[in-house]
Amino acid sequence: MKRIIYLALAAITLITACKKSLDLEPLSQISPNNSFNSENELRLYVTSFYDKMLPNADNEDKAFTSLYTESSDNIVLNGLDKKITGNRVVPVAAGGWNWADLRNVNYFLQNYQRGGVSPAISVKYAAVAKFFRAYFYANMVAAYGDVPWYSKPIETTDNAALTKSRDSRTLVMDSVLNDIDFAIANLPTAQTFTEVNKWTALALKSRLCLFEGTFRKYHTEFNLPDADRFLQASADAAEQLIDKGPYSVYTSSPDKAYTDLFHALTVNPAEIILARQYSTNLQINHNVNYYTVSPSFGKPGLEKKLVNSYLMKDGSRFTDKPGYAALGFLEETKDRDPRLAQTIRTPGYKRVDGTSVLAPSYSGTVTGYQLTKFVTSAVNDANSKSPNPLPVFRYAEVLLNFAEAKAELGTLTQGDLDKSIKKLRDRVNMPGMNLALANSNPDPYLAGQYTHVNSANKGVILELRRERRIELVMEGFRWNDLMRWKEGHLLTEQFKGAYFPGAGNYDLDGDGKIDLVIYTGNQPAVPDAQFLKLDVDISLENGSSGGNIVVNPNTPKTFREERDYLFPLPSQDLLLNPNLKQNPNW
Repeated sequence: MKRIIYLALAAITLITACKKSLDLEPLSQISPNNSFNSENELRLYVTSFYDKMLPNADNEDKAFTSLYTESSDNIVLNGLDKKITGNRVVPVAAGGWNWADLRNVNYFLQNYQRGGVSPAISVKYAAVAKFFRAYFYANMVAAYGDVPWYSKPIETTDNAALTKSRDSRTLVMDSVLNDIDFAIANLPTAQTFTEVNKWTALALKSRLCLFEGTFRKYHTEFNLPDADRFLQASADAAEQLIDKGPYSVYTSSPDKAYTDLFHALTVNPAEIILARQYSTNLQINHNVNYYTVSPSFGKPGLEKKLVNSYLMKDGSRFTDKPGYAALGFLEETKDRDPRLAQTIRTPGYKRVDGTSVLAPSYSGTVTGYQLTKFVTSAVNDANSKSPNPLPVFRYAEVLLNFAEAKAELGTLTQGDLDKSIKKLRDRVNMPGMNLALANSNPDPYLAGQYTHVNSANKGVILELRRERRIELVMEGFRWNDLMRWKEGHLLTEQFKGAYFPGAGNYDLDGDGKIDLVIYTGNQPAVPDAQFLKLDVDISLENGSSGGNIVVNPNTPKTFREERDYLFPLPSQDLLLNPNLKQNPNW
Protein backbone atom coordinates (compact mmCIF):
# COMPACT_ATOMS: atom_id res chain seq x y z
CA MET A 1 0.00 0.00 0.00
CA LYS A 2 1.41 3.33 -0.99
CA ARG A 3 2.57 5.34 2.00
CA ILE A 4 2.27 9.11 1.76
CA ILE A 5 4.10 11.13 4.38
CA TYR A 6 3.62 14.87 4.27
CA LEU A 7 7.05 16.35 4.82
CA ALA A 8 5.53 19.38 6.47
CA LEU A 9 3.93 17.09 9.06
CA ALA A 10 7.02 15.04 9.78
CA ALA A 11 7.61 16.34 13.28
CA ILE A 12 3.94 15.92 14.24
CA THR A 13 3.96 12.38 12.91
CA LEU A 14 7.08 11.59 14.90
CA ILE A 15 5.76 12.95 18.19
CA THR A 16 2.40 11.19 17.87
CA ALA A 17 3.65 7.81 16.75
CA CYS A 18 6.70 7.65 19.01
CA LYS A 19 4.99 8.58 22.24
CA LYS A 20 5.04 5.08 23.71
CA SER A 21 8.39 3.78 22.54
CA LEU A 22 10.40 7.03 22.84
CA ASP A 23 8.55 8.54 25.79
CA LEU A 24 8.61 12.00 24.16
CA GLU A 25 12.21 12.60 25.18
CA PRO A 26 14.30 14.95 23.04
CA LEU A 27 15.91 13.15 20.13
CA SER A 28 19.36 13.78 21.55
CA GLN A 29 18.39 12.03 24.83
CA ILE A 30 16.62 8.91 23.56
CA SER A 31 18.06 5.85 25.21
CA PRO A 32 19.33 3.21 22.76
CA ASN A 33 18.24 0.58 25.27
CA ASN A 34 14.54 1.20 24.63
CA SER A 35 14.52 2.37 21.04
CA PHE A 36 15.25 1.24 17.48
CA ASN A 37 13.72 -2.16 18.21
CA SER A 38 11.65 -2.31 15.02
CA GLU A 39 11.65 -1.02 11.48
CA ASN A 40 8.80 1.31 12.42
CA GLU A 41 10.92 2.98 15.11
CA LEU A 42 13.81 3.41 12.67
CA ARG A 43 11.46 4.91 10.10
CA LEU A 44 9.86 7.28 12.58
CA TYR A 45 13.21 8.62 13.74
CA VAL A 46 14.57 9.36 10.25
CA THR A 47 11.25 10.94 9.30
CA SER A 48 12.13 13.79 11.66
CA PHE A 49 15.07 14.76 9.43
CA TYR A 50 12.79 15.87 6.61
CA ASP A 51 11.07 18.65 8.49
CA LYS A 52 14.14 19.77 10.40
CA MET A 53 16.74 19.73 7.63
CA LEU A 54 15.05 20.38 4.31
CA PRO A 55 14.33 23.99 3.35
CA ASN A 56 10.90 25.34 4.12
CA ALA A 57 8.95 28.01 2.29
CA ASP A 58 10.10 31.07 4.18
CA ASN A 59 13.59 30.31 5.48
CA GLU A 60 16.55 30.28 3.13
CA ASP A 61 19.18 29.74 5.83
CA LYS A 62 18.59 26.01 6.13
CA ALA A 63 19.84 24.63 2.85
CA PHE A 64 21.06 25.17 -0.67
CA THR A 65 17.57 26.08 -1.81
CA SER A 66 14.96 28.26 -0.26
CA LEU A 67 11.52 27.63 -1.61
CA TYR A 68 10.35 30.55 -3.78
CA THR A 69 12.19 33.39 -1.99
CA GLU A 70 15.60 34.51 -3.16
CA SER A 71 18.04 37.10 -1.88
CA SER A 72 20.10 37.75 -4.98
CA ASP A 73 20.03 39.65 -8.25
CA ASN A 74 17.14 37.52 -9.55
CA ILE A 75 14.30 38.77 -7.36
CA VAL A 76 14.37 42.41 -6.31
CA LEU A 77 12.51 43.78 -3.27
CA ASN A 78 11.99 47.31 -2.01
CA GLY A 79 14.22 46.43 0.91
CA LEU A 80 17.56 44.66 0.54
CA ASP A 81 18.99 41.85 2.64
CA LYS A 82 22.27 42.63 4.42
CA LYS A 83 24.13 40.03 2.39
CA ILE A 84 23.06 41.94 -0.75
CA THR A 85 24.14 45.35 0.54
CA GLY A 86 27.40 43.98 1.95
CA ASN A 87 26.41 44.90 5.50
CA ARG A 88 26.63 41.46 7.05
CA VAL A 89 28.26 41.53 10.48
CA VAL A 90 29.75 38.83 12.66
CA PRO A 91 26.79 37.38 14.61
CA VAL A 92 27.04 36.89 18.33
CA ALA A 93 25.53 33.41 18.25
CA ALA A 94 23.84 30.79 16.11
CA GLY A 95 23.12 32.08 12.60
CA GLY A 96 23.75 29.10 10.36
CA TRP A 97 26.50 27.74 12.66
CA ASN A 98 24.15 25.28 14.34
CA TRP A 99 24.96 21.62 14.92
CA ALA A 100 21.75 20.28 16.49
CA ASP A 101 20.53 18.60 13.30
CA LEU A 102 23.88 16.88 12.84
CA ARG A 103 23.76 15.54 16.40
CA ASN A 104 20.39 13.92 15.73
CA VAL A 105 21.71 12.28 12.57
CA ASN A 106 24.89 11.07 14.23
CA TYR A 107 22.96 9.76 17.23
CA PHE A 108 20.91 7.61 14.91
CA LEU A 109 23.94 6.31 13.03
CA GLN A 110 25.65 5.42 16.30
CA ASN A 111 22.67 3.53 17.73
CA TYR A 112 20.34 2.28 14.99
CA GLN A 113 21.79 -1.27 15.05
CA ARG A 114 21.43 -1.77 18.80
CA GLY A 115 17.79 -2.79 18.64
CA GLY A 116 18.54 -5.93 16.69
CA VAL A 117 16.69 -5.02 13.49
CA SER A 118 18.02 -7.07 10.59
CA PRO A 119 20.85 -5.31 8.73
CA ALA A 120 19.04 -6.05 5.47
CA ILE A 121 16.23 -3.79 6.74
CA SER A 122 18.13 -1.23 8.80
CA VAL A 123 20.71 -0.34 6.15
CA LYS A 124 18.25 1.75 4.13
CA TYR A 125 17.54 3.91 7.18
CA ALA A 126 21.26 4.35 7.73
CA ALA A 127 21.36 5.44 4.07
CA VAL A 128 18.69 8.07 4.75
CA ALA A 129 20.72 9.37 7.68
CA LYS A 130 23.89 9.54 5.61
CA PHE A 131 21.99 11.35 2.85
CA PHE A 132 21.05 14.02 5.38
CA ARG A 133 24.55 14.19 6.85
CA ALA A 134 25.92 14.77 3.35
CA TYR A 135 23.21 17.39 2.78
CA PHE A 136 24.04 19.11 6.07
CA TYR A 137 27.78 19.23 5.51
CA ALA A 138 27.59 20.31 1.86
CA ASN A 139 25.58 23.33 2.99
CA MET A 140 27.94 24.10 5.88
CA VAL A 141 30.97 23.96 3.58
CA ALA A 142 29.24 26.17 1.01
CA ALA A 143 28.61 28.76 3.72
CA TYR A 144 31.73 28.55 5.88
CA GLY A 145 34.45 26.66 4.00
CA ASP A 146 36.44 24.61 6.52
CA VAL A 147 34.24 23.15 9.28
CA PRO A 148 34.81 20.51 11.98
CA TRP A 149 33.83 17.02 10.86
CA TYR A 150 31.86 15.02 13.42
CA SER A 151 30.82 11.43 12.71
CA LYS A 152 29.34 10.71 16.12
CA PRO A 153 27.33 12.70 18.68
CA ILE A 154 29.37 14.77 21.09
CA GLU A 155 28.91 14.26 24.80
CA THR A 156 28.98 17.28 27.08
CA THR A 157 32.06 15.84 28.81
CA ASP A 158 34.01 15.35 25.57
CA ASN A 159 36.17 18.45 25.78
CA ALA A 160 38.45 17.38 22.94
CA ALA A 161 35.56 17.14 20.49
CA LEU A 162 33.87 20.28 21.76
CA THR A 163 37.04 22.31 21.27
CA LYS A 164 38.40 20.77 18.10
CA SER A 165 39.53 23.01 15.29
CA ARG A 166 38.00 23.21 11.84
CA ASP A 167 38.86 20.33 9.53
CA SER A 168 39.99 21.09 6.01
CA ARG A 169 37.40 21.52 3.31
CA THR A 170 39.07 18.70 1.37
CA LEU A 171 38.70 16.23 4.26
CA VAL A 172 35.09 17.20 4.90
CA MET A 173 34.02 16.99 1.27
CA ASP A 174 35.72 13.61 0.80
CA SER A 175 33.72 12.43 3.82
CA VAL A 176 30.57 13.88 2.25
CA LEU A 177 31.27 11.88 -0.91
CA ASN A 178 31.58 8.71 1.17
CA ASP A 179 28.21 9.40 2.78
CA ILE A 180 26.36 10.19 -0.42
CA ASP A 181 27.84 7.16 -2.19
CA PHE A 182 26.62 4.96 0.69
CA ALA A 183 23.17 6.50 0.31
CA ILE A 184 23.14 5.89 -3.44
CA ALA A 185 24.14 2.28 -2.96
CA ASN A 186 21.62 1.48 -0.23
CA LEU A 187 18.50 3.58 -0.75
CA PRO A 188 15.50 2.01 -2.51
CA THR A 189 14.79 2.77 -6.16
CA ALA A 190 11.00 3.04 -5.87
CA GLN A 191 9.80 6.37 -7.23
CA THR A 192 8.39 8.60 -4.49
CA PHE A 193 8.39 12.36 -3.98
CA THR A 194 7.85 12.16 -0.21
CA GLU A 195 11.01 10.33 0.86
CA VAL A 196 14.59 10.23 -0.35
CA ASN A 197 15.51 7.35 -2.61
CA LYS A 198 18.47 6.37 -4.76
CA TRP A 199 17.51 9.00 -7.34
CA THR A 200 17.28 11.77 -4.75
CA ALA A 201 20.77 10.85 -3.59
CA LEU A 202 22.08 10.99 -7.16
CA ALA A 203 20.43 14.39 -7.60
CA LEU A 204 22.07 15.63 -4.40
CA LYS A 205 25.45 14.30 -5.51
CA SER A 206 25.14 16.08 -8.84
CA ARG A 207 24.28 19.30 -7.00
CA LEU A 208 26.91 19.29 -4.29
CA CYS A 209 29.70 18.10 -6.59
CA LEU A 210 28.88 20.77 -9.17
CA PHE A 211 29.06 23.41 -6.44
CA GLU A 212 32.35 22.08 -5.10
CA GLY A 213 33.95 21.53 -8.50
CA THR A 214 33.17 24.99 -9.83
CA PHE A 215 34.03 26.66 -6.51
CA ARG A 216 37.46 25.04 -6.58
CA LYS A 217 37.93 25.91 -10.26
CA TYR A 218 37.06 29.59 -10.02
CA HIS A 219 38.28 30.37 -6.48
CA THR A 220 41.97 29.90 -7.10
CA GLU A 221 42.73 32.04 -4.03
CA PHE A 222 41.88 29.04 -1.81
CA ASN A 223 44.29 26.73 -3.66
CA LEU A 224 41.88 23.79 -3.50
CA PRO A 225 42.70 20.60 -5.45
CA ASP A 226 40.56 18.17 -7.45
CA ALA A 227 38.09 20.53 -9.09
CA ASP A 228 37.79 18.19 -12.07
CA ARG A 229 37.25 15.17 -9.81
CA PHE A 230 34.16 16.80 -8.35
CA LEU A 231 32.93 18.02 -11.73
CA GLN A 232 33.25 14.49 -13.11
CA ALA A 233 31.42 13.08 -10.09
CA SER A 234 28.61 15.59 -10.71
CA ALA A 235 28.34 14.67 -14.38
CA ASP A 236 28.44 10.94 -13.64
CA ALA A 237 25.74 11.12 -10.95
CA ALA A 238 23.49 13.21 -13.17
CA GLU A 239 24.01 10.93 -16.15
CA GLN A 240 23.20 7.84 -14.10
CA LEU A 241 19.92 9.41 -13.04
CA ILE A 242 19.16 10.55 -16.60
CA ASP A 243 19.92 7.17 -18.15
CA LYS A 244 18.48 4.86 -15.50
CA GLY A 245 16.04 6.90 -13.43
CA PRO A 246 12.25 7.03 -13.83
CA TYR A 247 11.99 10.83 -14.30
CA SER A 248 11.21 13.05 -17.26
CA VAL A 249 10.44 16.67 -18.08
CA TYR A 250 6.74 17.39 -17.67
CA THR A 251 5.07 18.50 -20.89
CA SER A 252 1.59 19.54 -21.95
CA SER A 253 1.40 22.58 -24.21
CA PRO A 254 4.28 25.05 -24.66
CA ASP A 255 2.25 28.02 -23.41
CA LYS A 256 1.49 26.50 -20.00
CA ALA A 257 3.56 23.38 -19.27
CA TYR A 258 6.26 25.20 -17.30
CA THR A 259 3.89 27.20 -15.12
CA ASP A 260 1.48 24.29 -14.62
CA LEU A 261 4.27 22.38 -12.92
CA PHE A 262 4.49 24.96 -10.14
CA HIS A 263 0.93 26.03 -9.45
CA ALA A 264 -0.55 22.54 -9.50
CA LEU A 265 -2.07 21.52 -6.17
CA THR A 266 -0.61 18.03 -6.39
CA VAL A 267 2.95 16.97 -7.11
CA ASN A 268 3.85 15.98 -10.65
CA PRO A 269 5.81 12.77 -9.96
CA ALA A 270 7.32 12.65 -13.44
CA GLU A 271 9.59 15.64 -12.80
CA ILE A 272 9.52 16.34 -9.07
CA ILE A 273 12.00 14.10 -7.31
CA LEU A 274 11.36 15.36 -3.77
CA ALA A 275 8.85 17.96 -2.60
CA ARG A 276 7.66 19.63 0.53
CA GLN A 277 3.89 19.27 0.70
CA TYR A 278 1.20 21.50 2.18
CA SER A 279 -2.47 21.06 2.99
CA THR A 280 -5.37 23.49 3.34
CA ASN A 281 -7.38 20.88 5.23
CA LEU A 282 -4.59 20.50 7.78
CA GLN A 283 -3.95 24.27 7.83
CA ILE A 284 -0.34 23.90 6.82
CA ASN A 285 0.28 26.33 3.99
CA HIS A 286 2.91 28.68 2.67
CA ASN A 287 2.76 32.29 1.58
CA VAL A 288 3.71 32.58 -2.09
CA ASN A 289 0.44 34.16 -3.28
CA TYR A 290 0.51 36.82 -0.60
CA TYR A 291 4.21 37.37 -1.23
CA THR A 292 3.62 38.15 -4.90
CA VAL A 293 0.33 40.07 -4.92
CA SER A 294 0.38 42.12 -1.70
CA PRO A 295 2.57 45.14 -0.87
CA SER A 296 3.52 43.59 2.47
CA PHE A 297 6.53 41.46 1.50
CA GLY A 298 8.67 43.92 -0.39
CA LYS A 299 6.81 43.87 -3.72
CA PRO A 300 9.13 41.33 -5.43
CA GLY A 301 9.89 41.47 -9.14
CA LEU A 302 12.37 40.10 -11.62
CA GLU A 303 15.49 42.19 -12.15
CA LYS A 304 16.07 43.79 -15.57
CA LYS A 305 19.21 41.83 -16.48
CA LEU A 306 17.36 38.58 -15.95
CA VAL A 307 14.46 39.73 -18.12
CA ASN A 308 16.95 40.77 -20.80
CA SER A 309 18.51 37.29 -20.64
CA TYR A 310 15.41 35.50 -21.92
CA LEU A 311 15.92 34.62 -25.58
CA MET A 312 13.53 35.41 -28.37
CA LYS A 313 11.10 32.64 -29.24
CA ASP A 314 13.17 31.76 -32.32
CA GLY A 315 16.29 31.28 -30.17
CA SER A 316 17.98 34.55 -31.10
CA ARG A 317 19.29 36.90 -28.42
CA PHE A 318 17.00 39.70 -27.25
CA THR A 319 20.01 41.85 -26.45
CA ASP A 320 21.14 41.67 -30.09
CA LYS A 321 18.02 43.59 -31.15
CA PRO A 322 18.68 47.24 -32.06
CA GLY A 323 17.29 49.50 -29.37
CA TYR A 324 16.42 46.65 -26.99
CA ALA A 325 17.35 48.72 -23.94
CA ALA A 326 14.62 51.33 -24.57
CA LEU A 327 11.70 49.04 -25.39
CA GLY A 328 8.53 49.43 -23.37
CA PHE A 329 6.93 46.56 -21.52
CA LEU A 330 4.54 45.58 -24.32
CA GLU A 331 7.28 45.37 -26.93
CA GLU A 332 9.98 43.78 -24.80
CA THR A 333 7.76 40.88 -23.74
CA LYS A 334 6.61 40.05 -27.29
CA ASP A 335 7.82 36.80 -28.92
CA ARG A 336 10.13 35.81 -26.07
CA ASP A 337 11.01 32.42 -24.58
CA PRO A 338 7.59 31.25 -23.31
CA ARG A 339 9.00 30.78 -19.83
CA LEU A 340 9.02 34.56 -19.42
CA ALA A 341 5.23 34.72 -19.77
CA GLN A 342 5.00 31.75 -17.41
CA THR A 343 7.11 33.45 -14.74
CA ILE A 344 5.78 37.03 -14.72
CA ARG A 345 2.62 38.83 -15.79
CA THR A 346 2.85 39.65 -19.50
CA PRO A 347 0.11 40.87 -21.89
CA GLY A 348 -2.86 38.48 -21.81
CA TYR A 349 -2.13 37.14 -18.33
CA LYS A 350 -5.01 35.61 -16.38
CA ARG A 351 -4.95 34.21 -12.87
CA VAL A 352 -5.36 30.48 -12.35
CA ASP A 353 -9.12 29.86 -12.53
CA GLY A 354 -9.60 33.53 -13.48
CA THR A 355 -11.25 35.06 -16.55
CA SER A 356 -10.04 38.67 -16.38
CA VAL A 357 -6.92 39.78 -18.24
CA LEU A 358 -4.60 41.50 -15.76
CA ALA A 359 -1.75 43.93 -16.28
CA PRO A 360 1.18 43.98 -13.82
CA SER A 361 0.12 45.48 -10.50
CA TYR A 362 2.66 47.98 -9.22
CA SER A 363 1.28 47.54 -5.72
CA GLY A 364 2.74 44.02 -5.89
CA THR A 365 6.02 44.53 -7.76
CA VAL A 366 8.77 47.09 -7.41
CA THR A 367 10.28 46.39 -10.86
CA GLY A 368 7.14 46.03 -12.98
CA TYR A 369 7.94 42.36 -13.67
CA GLN A 370 5.38 40.79 -11.33
CA LEU A 371 5.96 37.17 -10.37
CA THR A 372 3.46 34.45 -11.28
CA LYS A 373 5.53 31.30 -10.84
CA PHE A 374 4.04 29.21 -7.99
CA VAL A 375 1.04 31.58 -7.83
CA THR A 376 -2.27 29.71 -7.59
CA SER A 377 -5.93 30.78 -7.64
CA ALA A 378 -6.95 34.09 -6.06
CA VAL A 379 -8.82 32.16 -3.34
CA ASN A 380 -5.36 31.52 -1.83
CA ASP A 381 -4.24 35.16 -1.77
CA ALA A 382 -4.64 35.72 1.98
CA ASN A 383 -1.64 35.50 4.28
CA SER A 384 -0.31 31.92 4.54
CA LYS A 385 -3.02 30.31 2.44
CA SER A 386 -1.08 28.78 -0.47
CA PRO A 387 -1.38 24.96 -0.50
CA ASN A 388 0.62 23.94 -3.57
CA PRO A 389 3.66 21.66 -3.09
CA LEU A 390 7.14 23.14 -3.50
CA PRO A 391 9.96 21.17 -5.12
CA VAL A 392 13.17 20.48 -3.22
CA PHE A 393 14.76 18.40 -5.99
CA ARG A 394 13.57 18.62 -9.58
CA TYR A 395 14.69 16.65 -12.63
CA ALA A 396 15.31 19.86 -14.58
CA GLU A 397 18.09 20.79 -12.16
CA VAL A 398 19.79 17.45 -12.78
CA LEU A 399 19.76 18.07 -16.54
CA LEU A 400 21.33 21.48 -15.99
CA ASN A 401 23.93 20.08 -13.58
CA PHE A 402 24.93 17.44 -16.13
CA ALA A 403 25.45 19.88 -18.99
CA GLU A 404 27.31 22.45 -16.88
CA ALA A 405 29.66 19.92 -15.32
CA LYS A 406 30.55 18.51 -18.74
CA ALA A 407 31.05 22.01 -20.16
CA GLU A 408 33.38 22.99 -17.31
CA LEU A 409 35.34 19.77 -17.83
CA GLY A 410 35.65 20.50 -21.56
CA THR A 411 33.98 17.20 -22.50
CA LEU A 412 30.52 18.48 -23.46
CA THR A 413 29.19 17.23 -26.80
CA GLN A 414 26.16 18.15 -28.87
CA GLY A 415 24.73 14.79 -27.87
CA ASP A 416 25.05 15.78 -24.20
CA LEU A 417 23.12 18.98 -24.86
CA ASP A 418 20.44 17.06 -26.72
CA LYS A 419 19.91 14.66 -23.80
CA SER A 420 19.68 17.50 -21.29
CA ILE A 421 19.01 21.10 -22.33
CA LYS A 422 16.98 20.15 -25.39
CA LYS A 423 14.41 18.49 -23.10
CA LEU A 424 13.90 21.77 -21.24
CA ARG A 425 13.68 23.76 -24.48
CA ASP A 426 11.28 21.23 -26.03
CA ARG A 427 8.87 21.74 -23.12
CA VAL A 428 8.25 25.32 -24.33
CA ASN A 429 8.88 24.71 -28.03
CA MET A 430 12.19 26.59 -28.07
CA PRO A 431 15.09 25.69 -30.40
CA GLY A 432 17.74 23.50 -28.80
CA MET A 433 21.16 24.76 -27.76
CA ASN A 434 23.83 24.49 -30.47
CA LEU A 435 27.32 23.82 -29.08
CA ALA A 436 29.35 24.96 -32.08
CA LEU A 437 27.27 28.10 -32.61
CA ALA A 438 27.42 29.09 -28.94
CA ASN A 439 31.20 28.72 -28.79
CA SER A 440 31.80 30.49 -32.08
CA ASN A 441 29.80 33.53 -31.00
CA PRO A 442 29.75 34.05 -27.20
CA ASP A 443 27.08 36.45 -26.03
CA PRO A 444 28.77 39.77 -25.13
CA TYR A 445 25.87 40.72 -22.84
CA LEU A 446 26.45 37.64 -20.68
CA ALA A 447 30.23 37.85 -21.01
CA GLY A 448 30.06 41.29 -19.41
CA GLN A 449 28.41 39.76 -16.36
CA TYR A 450 30.29 36.47 -15.94
CA THR A 451 33.83 37.77 -15.97
CA HIS A 452 35.76 34.62 -15.07
CA VAL A 453 34.66 32.39 -17.96
CA ASN A 454 37.66 31.92 -20.22
CA SER A 455 37.95 28.65 -22.09
CA ALA A 456 37.22 27.09 -25.45
CA ASN A 457 33.74 26.43 -24.04
CA LYS A 458 33.16 30.05 -23.03
CA GLY A 459 30.14 30.51 -25.29
CA VAL A 460 28.29 27.41 -24.18
CA ILE A 461 29.10 27.96 -20.50
CA LEU A 462 27.53 31.41 -20.78
CA GLU A 463 24.46 29.90 -22.46
CA LEU A 464 24.15 27.26 -19.76
CA ARG A 465 24.26 29.95 -17.09
CA ARG A 466 21.48 31.74 -18.96
CA GLU A 467 19.45 28.54 -19.09
CA ARG A 468 19.99 27.75 -15.42
CA ARG A 469 19.01 31.23 -14.28
CA ILE A 470 15.79 31.16 -16.31
CA GLU A 471 14.72 27.58 -15.61
CA LEU A 472 15.41 27.67 -11.85
CA VAL A 473 14.38 31.23 -11.00
CA MET A 474 12.54 31.50 -7.66
CA GLU A 475 13.84 28.08 -6.60
CA GLY A 476 16.67 29.49 -4.51
CA PHE A 477 19.81 28.60 -6.45
CA ARG A 478 21.09 31.99 -7.54
CA TRP A 479 23.06 32.99 -4.42
CA ASN A 480 25.09 29.80 -4.40
CA ASP A 481 25.56 30.00 -8.17
CA LEU A 482 27.09 33.47 -7.89
CA MET A 483 29.28 32.35 -5.00
CA ARG A 484 30.67 29.28 -6.75
CA TRP A 485 31.27 31.16 -10.02
CA LYS A 486 33.04 33.98 -8.12
CA GLU A 487 30.66 36.58 -9.52
CA GLY A 488 29.64 38.35 -6.32
CA HIS A 489 30.25 41.71 -8.00
CA LEU A 490 26.88 41.31 -9.75
CA LEU A 491 25.17 41.98 -6.42
CA THR A 492 26.66 45.47 -6.30
CA GLU A 493 25.17 46.66 -9.57
CA GLN A 494 22.12 48.92 -9.57
CA PHE A 495 18.99 46.76 -9.64
CA LYS A 496 16.56 47.89 -12.31
CA GLY A 497 13.08 47.29 -13.63
CA ALA A 498 10.95 48.14 -16.65
CA TYR A 499 11.69 51.03 -19.02
CA PHE A 500 9.57 54.19 -19.29
CA PRO A 501 10.46 57.29 -21.32
CA GLY A 502 9.16 59.53 -18.55
CA ALA A 503 5.87 60.67 -17.08
CA GLY A 504 2.81 59.66 -19.08
CA ASN A 505 -0.07 57.25 -19.59
CA TYR A 506 0.81 53.62 -20.32
CA ASP A 507 -1.17 50.74 -21.77
CA LEU A 508 0.87 47.82 -20.48
CA ASP A 509 -1.01 44.98 -22.14
CA GLY A 510 -2.09 46.49 -25.45
CA ASP A 511 -5.83 46.35 -24.84
CA GLY A 512 -6.39 50.04 -25.54
CA LYS A 513 -6.92 50.96 -21.89
CA ILE A 514 -4.56 52.93 -19.70
CA ASP A 515 -3.15 50.67 -16.99
CA LEU A 516 -0.51 52.93 -15.44
CA VAL A 517 -0.05 56.67 -15.04
CA ILE A 518 3.33 58.06 -14.07
CA TYR A 519 2.83 61.69 -13.16
CA THR A 520 4.36 64.81 -11.68
CA GLY A 521 2.48 67.50 -9.82
CA ASN A 522 -1.14 66.67 -9.04
CA GLN A 523 -2.57 63.22 -9.71
CA PRO A 524 -4.62 63.26 -12.94
CA ALA A 525 -8.06 61.70 -13.34
CA VAL A 526 -7.77 58.49 -15.40
CA PRO A 527 -10.40 55.80 -14.76
CA ASP A 528 -9.24 52.38 -13.51
CA ALA A 529 -5.54 53.23 -13.74
CA GLN A 530 -2.66 52.74 -11.33
CA PHE A 531 -0.88 55.94 -10.29
CA LEU A 532 2.81 56.39 -9.49
CA LYS A 533 4.27 59.79 -8.71
CA LEU A 534 7.68 60.27 -10.30
CA ASP A 535 10.53 60.52 -7.78
CA VAL A 536 8.10 59.64 -4.99
CA ASP A 537 6.51 56.29 -5.84
CA ILE A 538 8.87 55.42 -8.67
CA SER A 539 12.40 56.41 -9.66
CA LEU A 540 13.68 56.38 -13.24
CA GLU A 541 17.35 56.40 -14.18
CA ASN A 542 17.22 59.85 -15.72
CA GLY A 543 14.38 61.35 -13.72
CA SER A 544 11.87 63.18 -15.94
CA SER A 545 13.90 62.14 -19.01
CA GLY A 546 12.98 58.53 -18.33
CA GLY A 547 14.88 55.25 -18.28
CA ASN A 548 14.61 52.00 -16.40
CA ILE A 549 13.06 51.88 -12.96
CA VAL A 550 15.82 52.00 -10.38
CA VAL A 551 15.20 50.11 -7.13
CA ASN A 552 16.74 51.27 -3.85
CA PRO A 553 18.71 53.99 -5.67
CA ASN A 554 19.97 55.47 -2.41
CA THR A 555 21.08 52.19 -0.86
CA PRO A 556 24.82 51.62 -1.37
CA LYS A 557 25.93 48.05 -2.05
CA THR A 558 29.35 46.52 -1.68
CA PHE A 559 30.84 43.07 -2.09
CA ARG A 560 34.29 42.42 -0.68
CA GLU A 561 35.99 39.87 -2.89
CA GLU A 562 38.50 38.95 -0.20
CA ARG A 563 35.77 38.25 2.38
CA ASP A 564 32.19 37.86 1.28
CA TYR A 565 32.24 34.47 -0.45
CA LEU A 566 32.13 32.88 3.00
CA PHE A 567 29.97 33.66 6.02
CA PRO A 568 31.48 34.63 9.40
CA LEU A 569 31.52 32.32 12.39
CA PRO A 570 29.63 33.60 15.47
CA SER A 571 31.78 35.44 18.00
CA GLN A 572 30.33 33.46 20.90
CA ASP A 573 31.50 30.18 19.38
CA LEU A 574 34.98 31.62 18.85
CA LEU A 575 35.10 32.50 22.55
CA LEU A 576 33.82 29.12 23.67
CA ASN A 577 36.25 27.28 21.41
CA PRO A 578 39.61 29.05 21.09
CA ASN A 579 40.70 26.50 18.48
CA LEU A 580 38.16 27.86 15.99
CA LYS A 581 39.48 30.57 13.70
CA GLN A 582 37.39 33.22 12.00
CA ASN A 583 37.03 33.29 8.22
CA PRO A 584 39.41 35.64 6.40
CA ASN A 585 38.85 39.38 6.84
CA TRP A 586 35.77 39.07 9.07
